[in-house]
Amino acid sequence: MPRITDFRKLGFIGDYLPRKCGIATFTADLCSAVASQYRSVDCSVVPVNDIAEGYDYPPEVHFEFNQQDLDSYRRAADFLNFSNVDIVCLQHEYGIYGGQAGRHVLALLRDLRMPVVTTLHTVLREPNGDQRKVMRELAELSSRLVVMSQRGREFLLDVYGVPAGKIDVIAHGIPDMPFVEPNTFKEQFGVEGKHVVLTFGLLSPNKGIEYALKALPAAIREFPNLVYIVLGATHPNLVREQGETYRLSLERMASDLGVRKNVIFYNRFVERHELIEFIAAADIYLTPYLEPAQITSGTLAYAFGCGKPVISTPYWHAEELLADGRGVLVPFRDSGAITEQICTLLRDEPQRQAMGRRAYGLGREMIWSHVAHLYMDSFQRARRVRVNRPVKPLSIQTLDERPWELPKWRLEHLLRMTDSTGLLQHAKYTLPNFAEGYCTDDNARALQFVMYLEEMGLDTAETQRATTRYAAFLDAAFEPGRRRFKNFLTFDRRWVREDELGSDDCFGRAISALGAVVSRSKQRSLRSWAMEVFHNALPQSVEIRSPRAWATSLLGIDEYLRRLDGDRVVSQIRSALVEKLLELYDSTASVDWPWFEPALSYDNAVLPHALILSGRASGDARALDVGLRALTWLVKVQRAPAGHFRPIGC
Repeated sequence: MPRITDFRKLGFIGDYLPRKCGIATFTADLCSAVASQYRSVDCSVVPVNDIAEGYDYPPEVHFEFNQQDLDSYRRAADFLNFSNVDIVCLQHEYGIYGGQAGRHVLALLRDLRMPVVTTLHTVLREPNGDQRKVMRELAELSSRLVVMSQRGREFLLDVYGVPAGKIDVIAHGIPDMPFVEPNTFKEQFGVEGKHVVLTFGLLSPNKGIEYALKALPAAIREFPNLVYIVLGATHPNLVREQGETYRLSLERMASDLGVRKNVIFYNRFVERHELIEFIAAADIYLTPYLEPAQITSGTLAYAFGCGKPVISTPYWHAEELLADGRGVLVPFRDSGAITEQICTLLRDEPQRQAMGRRAYGLGREMIWSHVAHLYMDSFQRARRVRVNRPVKPLSIQTLDERPWELPKWRLEHLLRMTDSTGLLQHAKYTLPNFAEGYCTDDNARALQFVMYLEEMGLDTAETQRATTRYAAFLDAAFEPGRRRFKNFLTFDRRWVREDELGSDDCFGRAISALGAVVSRSKQRSLRSWAMEVFHNALPQSVEIRSPRAWATSLLGIDEYLRRLDGDRVVSQIRSALVEKLLELYDSTASVDWPWFEPALSYDNAVLPHALILSGRASGDARALDVGLRALTWLVKVQRAPAGHFRPIGC
């Protein structure tokens, strides 16, 4: 029944449908529930986009902003402020907002002039330094914090020092549906007369589907008519990185286990009404997640509230929701325990039905209409807090009042200079200069750059294609027999004969790029290729004569050892190259000239940079000390008379 409130406008921030993720579904369901229970309230949505083109949003979406564009967060705050929104309800999850540990969202919150109620979908028990700092400021900028379990509340109190009076515990909302017998819905999915075990949600490796599949052969021997339905599309981020490799591996596993006829994969993102029917058709719901650190599971809440007997691994939300016999917990990564509990529940239909009815009864407090009222209570408390601690009135901020930020990424010229062969060396104005051809130096730099983009989540389909071309160029340039990289390639794809061995600098930059691929790429096949070439080429680094090539090789080694720090051979080569740079320094340096060479030329800072990184990583105090001393001196001498920085040799 609709209720009355004096709020006029509410704003909801987070992922939003039709984006395919759990937070988008939650935001849409919460907004819809509040709007249906409080019809006098204007509920508008300001979603965050993870793709530049955005999504085909419904009419309640009035403004949108981009995950990686910091300035768009501030524009979103301006929009909400000028729209006279009474309360903002923010959905927070790691990975949906840009910046280190999602810190971009703080810029939005700092600029808002109304109370903010933040729903925390994940609360980390062991955050890193950045995550802890962001969460503490997020809590400070929010008038109220909503968590969906008591465990989440405990973490906020103990780990982040949030005052108890600021926290509301509101269960994850679920649709309102009658308690029905599974057989009522089985026929429409072609599983009538069968025992149905269901897992649903976006597919990814942390869901533990492998262990569910391994549990099936023994269960099927006792219950030959058992069917395991895995419902849900592969997670979009996983598809962007690997395609459908993971799903195909699960299908192969089902075939190898001889259970292919008993497993159904529905590879799509289903609408809510269809999802409810799938849940209704299930005899047992199974969540075999691999890690305990999950404070909220929307899929678990849905299945439990719809009256399904649940078998789950003991991640935090499941431990709390299924306690006292409300469900069954099995150890992580234990297929045998899953088999045993499936068979136990299927043998005892009265127990299975009783467990489902207990869950359904408790789930009545989780239906969206009830959850909407609880959120409205939280909004009222947030407004009372804001009245007691008012903020300054809205004012237009000048440039010096807003935090300094870097300009947006502009990759047009890089992509313009990249063709099907690789990165061209030079341009005439903005036109690629075909006459100058290509070089390994530049393609190595480009490969290293796109690795940084990929690690930061800023890669696109275009940069991924460019990555393949830069890597292929380095692969073609490498001469395994000589352990060297050819450097210059003409536009008609002929290596310059006078440069068959390439330069020492070319070698060092290639090693640096290969190390970055091993350290930063999310693509397994690309990392495997980079490791192979890196290992083949690296021994040559101690034979070359250029100090800058030693240094850039050390930068590549540092990248490599970040991921594979147990590689003794690479560590030994690092020690040898560090020793070469220290010997060079000792032979030239003096009190007035603490440097490696008699003169400064190009790319000077790479020499101390290599020693600083290597010394810090290996615990070599002298390398670190020499690197810092040389860099301090270099910064001082690279100053113009007016005092500004003027590097030599650039």
